[in-house]
Amino acid sequence: MKPTPWQQRWAIPPTPSDDADLFEIARYQFVSAAQYIPDLREGMLEFLSHCVRTVTVEFPVEMDDDTVEMFVGYRVLHSRVRGPGKGGIRYHPEVNEAEVRALAAWMTWKCAIVDVPFGGAKGGVVCNPKELSQSVLRRITRRYISELGDLIGPHTDIPAPDLYTDEQTMAWIYDTYDMLHPGRNNLPVVTGKPVDIGGSYGRREATGRGCVFVLERALAHGVLPDRDTIRGATVAIQGFGNVGSVAATLLAARDARVVAVSDSRGGIYNEEGLDPEAVLEHKRRTGSVAEFPGAKTITNAELLELPCDILIPAAFEKQITGANAERVQARLIVEAANGPLTPLADKVLHDRGIPVLPDILANAGGVTVSYFEWVQNIENEQWPEEEVNAKLRIKMERATDAVLRSYKDLDANLEQINTARRQYAGDDVEPVPKPDIRTAAYVVAITRVAHVAMERGIWP
Repeated sequence: MKPTPWQQRWAIPPTPSDDADLFEIARYQFVSAAQYIPDLREGMLEFLSHCVRTVTVEFPVEMDDDTVEMFVGYRVLHSRVRGPGKGGIRYHPEVNEAEVRALAAWMTWKCAIVDVPFGGAKGGVVCNPKELSQSVLRRITRRYISELGDLIGPHTDIPAPDLYTDEQTMAWIYDTYDMLHPGRNNLPVVTGKPVDIGGSYGRREATGRGCVFVLERALAHGVLPDRDTIRGATVAIQGFGNVGSVAATLLAARDARVVAVSDSRGGIYNEEGLDPEAVLEHKRRTGSVAEFPGAKTITNAELLELPCDILIPAAFEKQITGANAERVQARLIVEAANGPLTPLADKVLHDRGIPVLPDILANAGGVTVSYFEWVQNIENEQWPEEEVNAKLRIKMERATDAVLRSYKDLDANLEQINTARRQYAGDDVEPVPKPDIRTAAYVVAITRVAHVAMERGIWP
C-alpha cells in the first residue's frame, strides 16, 4: 500500500546513491532535515520542496560562419515566499533541468540563512563557452533573456553570474531587458554587473570572501577544538577560478599556508606553501595553474585526499563521494562550490568526525552582495567597497552563529525531538540520528521560510 503524505512526512528518506541527480540530492537534504522539526505543519514539507515554476526555452542563434544552431535554456523559480527569485545563470554543456532545479532550491535556503528577502531561482543554457566567440555568446544571452520575457524582472526573478558567466554576460542581460522595458529603472533586474553600470564594489570577490568569513567564525566557535584561528592552518583548494583564487589570496593574507590548488587542467602541490597571487599571475599567462614553478603536479582527485587542516572544494558538484570519502585526510571541509559532497560522502565524513561547513552557508556571500547591489540599484546609490565588505562580514557571521547555535541545540535536544516524533507519528517511528552541520543549516533555513509562509498565509 502506498504511504500517505502524512506517513511520508515522518519517514527518514533512504540515502541516494552517488549517481542520483542533483535535485534528488537537494530534496533528500531538505526532507532529512525536516525530520528534526516535528512541529512543521502538515503539508508544509511538500509545499516547500516543490519548485514554483520550471521553464524550458529552445531558440535559434546565428553562428559566426552563418549557420544556425539551436540552444536549450532553463529558468527555475523555486520559492517566492520571502521575496522575488534570485539566482545565477550558468553556461555549460552539461546543464540540465534537474541540476537547475537543485541549484534553485539551494538558493532558497541560502537566502534564508543569510536573511536576505529573496527566494531561490536558477538558470542555465546548454552550451560550451570555451568553444564560442564573444559575438555568439552575446547573441545566446540576448535571445535567452528575450525568450524568458517578463518571467524575470527587478521584483520577480533577478539573475546573477554563475559558472562560465560573468560581468559582461550580466551587462548583456541588463541591456536586453532595458531595450524591452524602456523608461524604467531596470538596473535591479540583474546583479553582478560591471561597476560602471550599477554593479556593486566587492561583488566579484563576495563568494570567496564570504567563505573566509564563515570559516573564521566557525573556527572561533570551536568547530575544530584545537584551532580557533586560520593562522598557520594548511589549506587545499580544488578549483582556482573566481571563488577559489579569492579565497586562497585572503587566506594567505591571514597567514594560512595554501599547500595545493587546482583547475580543470590539473593541480599543484607544495608542502611549504604556494603564493596565490603568483599562481594567479601564472594562470593568467598560461591559462592554467599547471606547471607552476617549484610545485609538484597532482590531479584534482589527489588534491581531495591530501593531508591538510582545511579542504575547500570550489569547483563542481559531486567531487567527494561514497567512493573517496574514506581517503579524505582534511580535518575540516568548507563547501565553496554547490553540492561538492554527495549524501553518501556526508555520512562517511560525519561518522569519521570530519565537520563540513555546507554550501548553503559557506558560499552564500555571493547572493548576499547581490542583494546589496539590488538595494543600491533601487535607491540609485553606490556604496564604497569597505562598506560592502563590512556589511557582508556582519551577514556571514550572523548566519554562521545561527547555524552553529542550531547545531548545538539539535544535538542537545535530540531526545526531546525523538519524543515529539513519537507523539506525532507513533512509537514505531524511526528516531533521527545525531545531526551534522548541514542538517542544522537546513533547519535554520526551513524554519525561517516556513514561518514567513504561515505569517503570509496560503493564498487564496
